[in-house]
Amino acid sequence: MFTKSYSRIIQLWPRMLLPLAILMHYLKGEETGIYYIDATKLTICHNKRTSSNRVFNKISKIGKSSYGLFLDFKLHLIINNKGEIMSVKITKGNKSGLSIASVISEGLSSKLFGDKAYISKELFHQLLTNGLRLFTNLRKDMKTYLLDIQDNRLLNKRSLIESVFNVLKKHMHLEHTRHRSPLNFFVHIIAYLASYSISKLNPHLISFSSPDSLS
Repeated sequence: MFTKSYSRIIQLWPRMLLPLAILMHYLKGEETGIYYIDATKLTICHNKRTSSNRVFNKISKIGKSSYGLFLDFKLHLIINNKGEIMSVKITKGNKSGLSIASVISEGLSSKLFGDKAYISKELFHQLLTNGLRLFTNLRKDMKTYLLDIQDNRLLNKRSLIESVFNVLKKHMHLEHTRHRSPLNFFVHIIAYLASYSISKLNPHLISFSSPDSLS
């Protein structure tokens, strides 16, 4: 009985993609004016089986991280300073966060904090034109510039988005390598993002809950 029910669930699973995408739209976090951007890889196959994977071989690309080559996708995320998801995009593993930043941040304004991967004069001016100022740490070969105390404190809290990824991956098991179809993979990811948005697991900055609290 359980086997039949499980098989039926698997058959109906792809139908949930559109409803879940709509749900995520309505679960968008509060526009606080303080946002963090980052990306994390979503492993879909063990490294030793990248060449033999048949489920994703036509739509995924081999990417590279500090751990070596991998066959997977990337989850690009923007959250607010409460840990709430503002925007999300899933791309192939070889897609850089820099090329996605302007798209995923569309509609947001005020301040966006990211790591060194988002350092780009072109991106900075593009976002600034849209009303969003980008803050990043500097590389060693770059000229230093002064930040006011408020912005410097917010930049140092960038680990918040890493905490969100940690909750999604380790506590909610967002990532696994047993997907049977690409469509089911996307349904799985969006379902878990929606679950996170509804849950009480959001790590947040209590003393930075709003721009007004920083004045």
